[in-house]
Amino acid sequence: MVDQATKAIVSGSLASGESVSLVLGIDLVHVTNRGIAFGLLGDGGDAVLVVTTAALALVLVWFARDPGRPGLWLAVGLLVGGALGNLADRVREDAVTDFIDPSLWPAFNVADVAITVGALVLVLTALGRVESG
Repeated sequence: MVDQATKAIVSGSLASGESVSLVLGIDLVHVTNRGIAFGLLGDGGDAVLVVTTAALALVLVWFARDPGRPGLWLAVGLLVGGALGNLADRVREDAVTDFIDPSLWPAFNVADVAITVGALVLVLTALGRVESG
């Protein structure tokens, strides 16, 4: 919900390609990304949806097999929430809206942050680094 709201604000406030300097080398931009992370598979079309859906399905299967594993609820929640936010864009617009643009990093959005943190928690969970309670 936060992801879609922030994307709507950016889309309504900035023209495509427009950029506004914020602080510390971070710009607010309105760009679209047809690929996955960092524009990979930018011309992938349906392949992007297939890869995203397959990865999400694997995470959900792991979760269904071991829902009591410490950290897994958080990881899956972040991954699913982020993936659904970006998938909604892909279905609606055939591209994802990105708007946070640090000077030395590709532009990203709130869903990307959730996916990245979720993936990190998933790795830590798989390694047994996340404790319960």
